[in-house]
Amino acid sequence: MAGRKIVEHAVVMENGRVTLPKSVLEALGVSEGGRITFVVEGETVQLVHSAVYAMETLQEGMAGEAERVGLTSEDAVMLLVAEVRKNRASSERIHRLMRGP
Repeated sequence: MAGRKIVEHAVVMENGRVTLPKSVLEALGVSEGGRITFVVEGETVQLVHSAVYAMETLQEGMAGEAERVGLTSEDAVMLLVAEVRKNRASSERIHRLMRGP
């Protein structure tokens, strides 16, 4: 929705229910059954696609962690990911063997 401004109005119904306008849902990329997050700062409320908000929050929380543990290039990160995947696959194979057929 970058650069596009949408202004819509809604009525608050019984128990605080509000029907979000279709244009707002489309701008958020949310369909029926999807989830949204309300971010309240002072008297301002922001509606955000929940998955997007979760990813942004995770990225903020992880900022600087790669450098902190010595991962200073994309290649170093990719090598670590490959090693973790290899170790996980080995671990899963061991668990299957221990369980038996």
